[in-house]
Amino acid sequence: MAKAPNAGEANGEAAPAVEWLEERMATHFANVVNVQGTREQVDLFFGTNRTWNVEESKTLSVELSNRIILTPLAAKRLAGVLNGVLREHEARYGALDLE
Repeated sequence: MAKAPNAGEANGEAAPAVEWLEERMATHFANVVNVQGTREQVDLFFGTNRTWNVEESKTLSVELSNRIILTPLAAKRLAGVLNGVLREHEARYGALDLE
């Protein structure tokens, strides 16, 4: 798992240990994500495409399952961590083509 830098590490200070508590964690699958933002927050919407035949359907049905609201600073940290994970993935398995 990629490790997000702590503020103390950047300043050469010892960072506090993080204890990951997973007893109440839920897992959801998503193959669709949408993002919107304001000055105060960034909203991530996750869902699952429920359209079986996109070519025949005039409407794409996405069942939304989760909304995550982040501060802009937390969103920027998430972007950095995701970029690092994707770089590692592509180095191992090849480039991901978005087209």
